[in-house]
Amino acid sequence: MSQIIEIVVSPDGQTKVETKGFAGKSCRDASRYIEEALGSSVRETLSAEFYQAQPTQQIARGEV
Repeated sequence: MSQIIEIVVSPDGQTKVETKGFAGKSCRDASRYIEEALGSSVRETLSAEFYQAQPTQQIARGEV
């Protein structure tokens, strides 16, 4: 799945930033600059993707 940051602006000027396709806390890192540019946050709702483990890289080493 591709990673998407969606910004919705309502007619009354409220904004909503939603991330899709990110696992774990990487969504916060990806959207931080947008949220800072928009101003203070009123509320944060975490999706199921937030609680998924982030992929880790494993390095295989030969026996010595």
